Amino acid sequence: MGESVAEATITSWLKNVGDHIDMDEAIVEIATDKVDSEVPSDVEGTLVELLYEVDAVVKVGETIAIIETLDENAEEKTETVSSKEITNEAIAIEKEVENAIESQSIGKVSESGKFFSPLVRNIATKENVSMEELEAIIGTGKDDRVTKNDILAYIESDRSAAKSVNKEIIAEVKQPKAEPKEMVKTAAPISVSGEDEIIEMSRMGKLVAHHMVASVQTSAHVQSFIEVDVTNIVKWREQNKDKFFAREGEKITYTPIFMMAVANTIKKFPMINISVDGDKIIKRKAINLGMAASLADGNLIVPVIKNADQLNLVGMTRAVNDLANRARKGQLKPDDIQGGTYTVTNVGSFGSVFGTPIINQPQVAILALGAVRKVPAVIETPDGDFIGIRHKMFISHSYDHRVVNGSLGGMFIKAVKESLEAWDVKTDY
Repeated sequence: MGESVAEATITSWLKNVGDHIDMDEAIVEIATDKVDSEVPSDVEGTLVELLYEVDAVVKVGETIAIIETLDENAEEKTETVSSKEITNEAIAIEKEVENAIESQSIGKVSESGKFFSPLVRNIATKENVSMEELEAIIGTGKDDRVTKNDILAYIESDRSAAKSVNKEIIAEVKQPKAEPKEMVKTAAPISVSGEDEIIEMSRMGKLVAHHMVASVQTSAHVQSFIEVDVTNIVKWREQNKDKFFAREGEKITYTPIFMMAVANTIKKFPMINISVDGDKIIKRKAINLGMAASLADGNLIVPVIKNADQLNLVGMTRAVNDLANRARKGQLKPDDIQGGTYTVTNVGSFGSVFGTPIINQPQVAILALGAVRKVPAVIETPDGDFIGIRHKMFISHSYDHRVVNGSLGGMFIKAVKESLEAWDVKTDY
């Protein structure tokens, strides 16, 4: 499920007890903090028991079902690992963790009824997070539970500010006659009339909201914009899209061409392909391009094209089409959305001329592609300038000003522009 995934929610059982299951056949649908996906069977056999109900939250590594198989001698055997078969060492570690948690007065359930998993409580103990602080963290898990990612994000970006606020509040309580101090601004209550409709945010919606707020709190966002003449690309696509489909079996859009230009430009500016870890910069060797894609429910997800700089136009087209199709069908796997080092989003698909996208953490930059439009433009020739119709678009570059200055951010999109405008209409894919 990926290193950062600690638990998953069972959303649907695809098989019932007594059903025959083939190897690699999907058994269950799950939802994690990262993505919804199907879990296939490792073996062929008969499903004899389901250990969890739909909507149950299960830790990674737990047994969720039992499948009865046949060995080579046709003798029945059961392939399962009982949770009771934990080693003495594991039991000792678990007790040590529980004792440490109890010593810090971190209970499983707070006074307000909030439940905290052993993993979250263990992190809270190690980081000296009090129960009061845990109570204040907004959870994105099932039933608003605080997940591993929630508490880690809090520790990284919010805790210092929260402590300062708590000190001011305590001071006000202990010294009611003191001069009033500036309190934290809270959201004004929203009035609801009888005709208004209240819609509960989806699990994915909550995750996206949390991820976006955390990114803005982490990175100093600045933007650069540039206009690109893509007339040659438009002409080339019109001349070659039918031949491309007949030869490769794939529809060619502008996106693969743009992604190739970005990947090649990153090779020239490797310091845009980095992450920040405290006071250290991690320079990524692989160029893994995230591609924002729409889900069926209207939310966005960012599948990743691994080693994008090593793909030619045909390979990039296949990768783009495959990830986009599987995103729309809800068939992305956890590995499909991990490991991204730079992200591209196409706001032009919604008709926007340009946008100011939020950085996809832990990356330091993101590029937004605006809509391609026909516009009047000045065309320079050896015989003089004249006005003509050209296909143009804006590209927007959001970058983290902590580590990417305006010079690097501006030079990067200028190089992307030059790469796109240099497209040869005689290009042979």
